Parts: sequence; C-alpha cells; structure tokens
Amino acid sequence: MPSFNPVSADLIAQLITILGSVNVSTARADIDLHAKDQSQHHAVPSEVVIWPLSAQQVADVLKLAHEQRVPVTPWGVGTGLEGNSIPVRGGILMSFERMNQIVAIHADDFQVTVQPGIGHKDLNAQLARHGLFFPPDPGANATVGGMLANNAAGIRTVKYGASKDNVLKMQVALADGRLIHVGSRSVKQSAGYDLLHLFVGSEGTLGVITEATLKLVPVPTHMSAALAAFPSIKSAVETVVAIRGSGLDPAALELIDANHCRMLREAEGINLSDHPTLFMEFHAAQETALTAGLEIVEDICKEMGALSFHATTDATERKKLWHARHHSYEIMVRSHPDKTFFINDVAVPISAYPELIATVEHIRDTQPITCYMIGHAGDGNIHVEFPFSGEEGYQQAMTANGLIVSKAVELGGTCTGEHGVGIGKAKYLRAEHGQALDVMHDIKTLLDPNGILNPGKIFVEG
Repeated sequence: MPSFNPVSADLIAQLITILGSVNVSTARADIDLHAKDQSQHHAVPSEVVIWPLSAQQVADVLKLAHEQRVPVTPWGVGTGLEGNSIPVRGGILMSFERMNQIVAIHADDFQVTVQPGIGHKDLNAQLARHGLFFPPDPGANATVGGMLANNAAGIRTVKYGASKDNVLKMQVALADGRLIHVGSRSVKQSAGYDLLHLFVGSEGTLGVITEATLKLVPVPTHMSAALAAFPSIKSAVETVVAIRGSGLDPAALELIDANHCRMLREAEGINLSDHPTLFMEFHAAQETALTAGLEIVEDICKEMGALSFHATTDATERKKLWHARHHSYEIMVRSHPDKTFFINDVAVPISAYPELIATVEHIRDTQPITCYMIGHAGDGNIHVEFPFSGEEGYQQAMTANGLIVSKAVELGGTCTGEHGVGIGKAKYLRAEHGQALDVMHDIKTLLDPNGILNPGKIFVEG
C-alpha cells in the first residue's frame, strides 16, 4: 500500500497560488458533499476540495501532488455506483464541476470537443440545435469525463456502443504533470499504441481526462417505443435472445422485472402489468422501415408467449416511458425509505444471458434476501438490486452478489458491465483477468509511480 503525506498548510497555499482562493476549499460542507457517490459504499472525506478551470491547472496540481506524495481523486458529479470517486485515502478531491464547456462543435465531422465536467444531458441539449447527439446514456446526468473514465454505457449501448466506442481523442494530465494528447480526430487511426482506450475505463488511476473529442450521430428521424409483457422472466429473456438473433437493430432493449413494473406504474402512471416486461426502442431514417421492424418484433414477442404488446411512435408517450425507466432507481429507493441498496452489475455474452438470469432467480428463491432485476438485456447486462438494513443484511447482499459475479465470469462475462471496478469489484479482477491484472499493475506503476491517482480503486490494497 502506498504511503501518503497529509495535506499541509503549505500545500494549501500552493494550491491557492495555482487555482485562486475561490477554487480551493477546506469547508466541511464542501468536503462532505464530495465524500460519497450514489453507491452503498461508506463516505470518506478528503482534506481539501479544488475546482480547476483549465487543463494546465490540473497538470500543475498533479505535479505538485506527485512531488509531495499526496493522493488526488477526480470527481465528476458523483453519480457513480461503485465508489469510483470516493477519496478513500483522503488528500485532494479534484472536482471538474467548473470545467463544463463545449470547446468546439465539428458538425460536418459529426464530432464535438468538450471539457470533462459537462453533463451528457446538458451536452445533448446544446447539440440538438445541430441535429446531433452523443449516444451513450447512463441515465443520470453524468459528466463526460466521468463517463469516459468509467466507460459508462446505458440503455443505447446495444445499438451505439459504450463510451469507449464514441470517443476519438482526449487530452490527459499525467501524475508527473505532463499533458498529452491520445487518439486523433480522424475516424480511422492505426498510428502507434492505442493509448486512448488505455485511459478510457481506467477510473482516473492512470491519468486525468481534461478534454475529449466525441463521436456524434444524427438525431433519428423516426423513433418508436414498444412494451412486451411476459408470464415469466425466462420467456422474457429468451425473447431478448430471439430479437437479437433476428437481424433487428434495437436502439434499446431493456428487461424490467415485475416488481419494478409495479413501482413504475404506481409512481409514474405508466400502463404496466405486474409481469416481467421488455422496454424497447427503435430508430430509423424512414417510417416504412420503422413500421416493418415493429411488425417483426411484435411477431417475435407473440411467438415467444407475450401476454401483451404495445408500440407507439408518439414522442410524448415515448419520453414518458423512458423517463420512468431512467428514474426507476430513485423510485425504488423511495419505495424502501428504511433500506440501503446494494447494486450488482454484471454482463455476459448474449447467448449466456438466460443461464445468468436463471442463476439470479435461483439465488432469489433460495437466499434470505429481496432482490430486483433491471438491465440492458440487449447487450447481456443485468443489474440486481438488493435492499438491506444492518450488517447482517449487508453480508447477505455481499454473498448473493459474489455468487452472481462468479457465475457471470464462469459464463465468459465480466464482474462489471458498466459501473466500473471502483471499490467493490477489485477483489474479483484476479478471477476474471488472471496474470493480465499484473500487467495492469505494471502500467499503473509506470504512469503513477507514487500511486497518487485515485488510490484504493481497481487494485486491492494491503
């Protein structure tokens, strides 16, 4: 475990010189606000919170922290679900909330260059004027920097890919204060090592993203949403595999269990029955193509035993449906005011998805726990959510989570589909990656020899 020095009065003075006094705070309110994300992991306070305004300021702070062996934890907006931005070793909390500008819109190239602190929903609101959007959609208004650092995905991954598939170029500040550019605005790139994707998903442990050029796509001309309810999770999951194998190209293909459907109906007024349900969305350039696709997916759902099927091209109805889906976690939390939630996140090849879900059902039926299932079924990703209270409940959720993770890895999948490693998944990386984990550690040591960048994440300490 690396040894760090505390934040001294002299270091605070140097931070103020670099950033200005209004961008440096040791106030308890600011420290507490940045001590915990949306996960079940415990809050840990930093010693100082800073708000850089430029890439050079980020680099200057990192060089200072590197020289004085003080840990630095990057912070987007705190929407992470695996403790990725909790400053577990104290030190400096580097918030990007004030680096939130669009640098340039390259509309003819379907690209945009942004600072890391801009929220993806805020970005898309501005891009809409150009008829373009950035496709990854993790639900919350996560920052672009956080999405790239965590390789966030979301509901549209099945069609458009995760964050790693939608970035072309980044500026990154290294631990020693160097500012480097990785990738290129050229869509085709084959010059040298792919350093771009080395930093994507590294959770701020190798370098800090200070600027990114993103791929954009045109806003679809025609969009539809569809709901299909099934008598069992098994039939719903088998339908997911059938739809993916049919040649259809859904923009979203979500699995919602019966308990979630009940909560969404009661909280949002969505017309859902108490049955496992597939939420789907399709995009097309021509209305005839959209209609034909909906007819095919309806036939598949009915053939697989769907109890009901409803499709709509009405924009208001579609937005209401996805608003409810995006707020499902908040609705679930409100429905259990006396509980904390442990959120599982695994993914497997689509052919293995039915076996994974069957395992979750077996755990639900045989373990002394309550669990809910909701996930991006179209790309083999599931989130199992465990409400718990007290230490005993936490340990039961941990046990169930471990069983699900082990099954996912056994099926050729991963311990984390989109939430990242953070704090909770580090202990599973050896089983998933074997000796490759040692290579990851070698890279970490090379780029961050003093271990100051987001310590306590990805690698098990101690």
